[in-house]
Amino acid sequence: MRDPLHGAVVLDRSEVAVADHPWIQRLRNVRQTGFSQLAFPGATHSRYVHSIGVMHLAGLAFDQAYRDFTFDRPDARATFRAAVRVAALCHDLGHPPFSHCTEFAMPPLRDLGTRWLRDEDRAATHEDYTVAILELTDLGRTIDRHFPFGARHVASLIRPEVKPGDDLFFDGGLDHRRLLSQIVSSELDVDRMDYLVRDATYTGARYGQVDTSWLLGNLSTWVADGQVNLALEGRAVYAFDHFLLARHHMFLMVYFHHKSVIYEEMLRRHVENTDDPWTLPADLEAYLRTDDVSLTMHLRSSRDPWARRVADQRPYRRVLERHGSAREADTSRQEAALRDAGIDVIAVASTGKLSRYRAGAGRKRQRAPEIYVLERMPGRPVERVRTLGEASQVFDRYADERVIARLYVPPEDHERATRAVSGTR
Repeated sequence: MRDPLHGAVVLDRSEVAVADHPWIQRLRNVRQTGFSQLAFPGATHSRYVHSIGVMHLAGLAFDQAYRDFTFDRPDARATFRAAVRVAALCHDLGHPPFSHCTEFAMPPLRDLGTRWLRDEDRAATHEDYTVAILELTDLGRTIDRHFPFGARHVASLIRPEVKPGDDLFFDGGLDHRRLLSQIVSSELDVDRMDYLVRDATYTGARYGQVDTSWLLGNLSTWVADGQVNLALEGRAVYAFDHFLLARHHMFLMVYFHHKSVIYEEMLRRHVENTDDPWTLPADLEAYLRTDDVSLTMHLRSSRDPWARRVADQRPYRRVLERHGSAREADTSRQEAALRDAGIDVIAVASTGKLSRYRAGAGRKRQRAPEIYVLERMPGRPVERVRTLGEASQVFDRYADERVIARLYVPPEDHERATRAVSGTR
């Protein structure tokens, strides 16, 4: 398969059976960056091509990390490599239309009917849908038929909460599941390595251009407490710093672009405040047919004014924007002034944080397993081992959250709103 970023990507027959499955093919109709194409016209690439790229990089990451590793079982290397590639291919299965833009409309987790995830008292996420698709649809059975592992093993590499149910990932008394999972999802995962470079390429932005080959070429392993962990050679720490900052800046400058943000908010108003409802189905057969095309058709046929604004590209206009800490970006006085003037206002605060893994942030997210840094001269034994958090100073230097606060108003009220806001500065 020809990939615009990685060139020739080779799939074996078993991988083709998964890549050609309707659940993977559905991702052709889910745009990778949501509404970003309205600000960056080239950003029309799909979750499908991204998933192919992540699969390709997962194989490269595995080969490099395990290049000097000796397995006990004759089939261990091939089995583990195939499992991490399939997990990378399937990692975005559950994304809704326009990717993250509609995740807020997902139903309760309990409605998905999955047995592998037990936390029912919260809304589902795209990752939950991914697990449900692997567990409950024919895609999971396709994986079971074509590989020496099953859909549950694949799900366990995508979501740590899913337990493999057996000792498949054990070899020589060591558990390899942690490293395989870190290749797919961690502070140094191939998901980011693909989407940062891909999104930078197609948006025309340069913030996401990172030295992927150097990072991949310096991956290694480190064993601690019976677990095989992902490791990075010390000489690549500075490349990792740039990698982390590139992601941070892509969020601030591309993913949080003011035009993308207002379209997401108008869509939210349509979904939450309309007599013409649109919801993400918990029924997986219906979800298979839910993509950018189906949502666009709904918006074009709806009479709801918010749907019409999205479909006809008539967004609210930005009247104020502030950057900084939560205090520095406070727009509450200006928002109150607009409301006092009888102007409808949409207030949005986009928050960027350098790392969600190191701090253990997010819903019930435990601190992520450590990635280790190996200090040594080339060809010599390891002299010192540190965690990535200890070896890199970038976490502490960029520990604070960055807030971009914006106020949007109807285009016809923009001039009046500008005068109202200027009186509160």
